[in-house]
Amino acid sequence: MNSFVRLGFVPRGYDLGLLVLRLWTGIGLFLMHGLPKVTGFSGMAAHFPDPLHIGSRWSLAFAVLSDAICSLLIVLGLATRWAALIVAINTGVAFVMVHKLHLFGEHNGELAFLFFGAALTLFIAGGGRFSVDGKV
Repeated sequence: MNSFVRLGFVPRGYDLGLLVLRLWTGIGLFLMHGLPKVTGFSGMAAHFPDPLHIGSRWSLAFAVLSDAICSLLIVLGLATRWAALIVAINTGVAFVMVHKLHLFGEHNGELAFLFFGAALTLFIAGGGRFSVDGKV
């Protein structure tokens, strides 16, 4: 019973946890945000949010870097901490400046908040043993 309460039957390890976090976050970010930005870049460029006042096209380009390229780097665990830093900056700016820190109600920033937390965790911890970074 004690083993059941402590979930002793579930393998425990930071590296396995980081692998799951990398795959879940990277694949989710790529499919939900990266791929649509890449395939719809020209249609989005004119009206994409520009919270840092660098221009909609440049803001979208940075979001493509974050959501498409860096998400795939995170999945691979290649340059994980750098990729996670870029994702954390992008999602942090989205949460604070676009969604205005709103976690509830219509047009909330819940997803940006969650991606920010995952990216921040990966920035701090790195990709773990089961990553390209861990093999180097």
